[in-house]
Amino acid sequence: MINVNDDANGSLPLDFADELKLETDNKSDQFQPLAAKLRPKTLADYQGQQHILSPGMPLTIAIEQGKCHSVIFWGPPGTGKTTLAEIIASHANAEVERLSAVTSGIKDIRQAIDNAKQRLLRHKKRTVLFVDEVHRFNKGQQDAFLPFIEDGTIIFIGATTENPAFELNQAVLSRARVYTLKKLTRDDLSIILTRACQDQQNSKNIKISLADNAQQQLLTLANGDARRLLNVFENCIDILSGSQITITLETVVQVAGNKIALYDKGGDAFYDLISAFHKSVRGSSPDAALYWYARILAGGGDALYVARRLLAIASEDIGNADPRAMQLAINAWDTFQRVGPSEGERAIAQATVYMALAPKSNAVYMAFNQAKELAKNTAELDVPFHLKNATSSITKELGHGSEYRYAHNEDNGFAAGENYFPESLQYTSLYQPTDRGLEKQLKDKQNFLNELNSQSNNKRYD
Repeated sequence: MINVNDDANGSLPLDFADELKLETDNKSDQFQPLAAKLRPKTLADYQGQQHILSPGMPLTIAIEQGKCHSVIFWGPPGTGKTTLAEIIASHANAEVERLSAVTSGIKDIRQAIDNAKQRLLRHKKRTVLFVDEVHRFNKGQQDAFLPFIEDGTIIFIGATTENPAFELNQAVLSRARVYTLKKLTRDDLSIILTRACQDQQNSKNIKISLADNAQQQLLTLANGDARRLLNVFENCIDILSGSQITITLETVVQVAGNKIALYDKGGDAFYDLISAFHKSVRGSSPDAALYWYARILAGGGDALYVARRLLAIASEDIGNADPRAMQLAINAWDTFQRVGPSEGERAIAQATVYMALAPKSNAVYMAFNQAKELAKNTAELDVPFHLKNATSSITKELGHGSEYRYAHNEDNGFAAGENYFPESLQYTSLYQPTDRGLEKQLKDKQNFLNELNSQSNNKRYD
């Protein structure tokens, strides 16, 4: 249980103007969320991200010396991206211009750049241009920053929850270093929660007790997000009354309700979950595959997207080791469309378990990739005459189709020794079947045909 004692704070006499300003500021603070009020102002108060902010790390040194460069902060919500931008600005003795790519357009960008130019010209002061959700800007909007990053008009700081490699222009990435922020640990969140208790006791003149199980539930609900932690904590306080309040597990559950699934359609969380699902099926773990499938559904994901992924798995990871897998995936998809989500989701689960336990082979996948690369590099090679079709008397006179051996008229239905490649590629081998599932039989058949080829006296090219 957390019990935070009040500290007596002395105050100095203020003149009327100072009192009026303080009263105005305090009224403004009343409407600020707790997460905004407790935003750290210095690195000493900043919690987490020690992998980039430990003493002696390049970013730490740059901030402390006020020489920070343009950066992109990539990480989950509530991990301190905006706070770091503010700290960088204060250490660099720079003003902060803030843009949100959700609500801003090219006009806002130009205005922010003009402000930075005037500030540099008149006051010799630099500007930190902080762009939240920078990945939401299109290519043209992102390009608008480039010359001013280049000439030093702005220190550009972008914050994004999406992978910069996919969402940001290479030109921007080449001018700004990317730092990855991680979810805050439970220890980090526990320290932040203690600070929040202290702040609320002092500002509201109340005594706060937090039961251990309530604290653990708050940390779990936060899931590494300090903003979410502080919002739920503040809501708990708001629904309680009296000079002494106790936050119980029941209070937290009443405020927070069910835990919101971590899922963002089209975002990194989406791709992480579907990647975990695919790798679990490939790795022959039906239990894990069902878990990740259920996680996708719990987050509001589309079951048919999973069905489509199963079709990809059927050809990429199972292949000819079990050709039935592809048909089962199609059947599951069809079932969903015919009977709806309730039974349809179960059909997709059935296909998931089958494919997880099916024999695996990526031989077709690998062979096809090699074939595409070979085709790209040898596109100038002509089709051999015996494989061409004699579509007219002229092409027949040219030799199209001459000496072609009709396989059905040959022993074993196979034209032993025949070459079906361009002459210079006649010994090419692409498909290498495994010893797993049905593919073992295909391998045996392939070896048998290869042996007939080697014994044939009808080799076209020796």
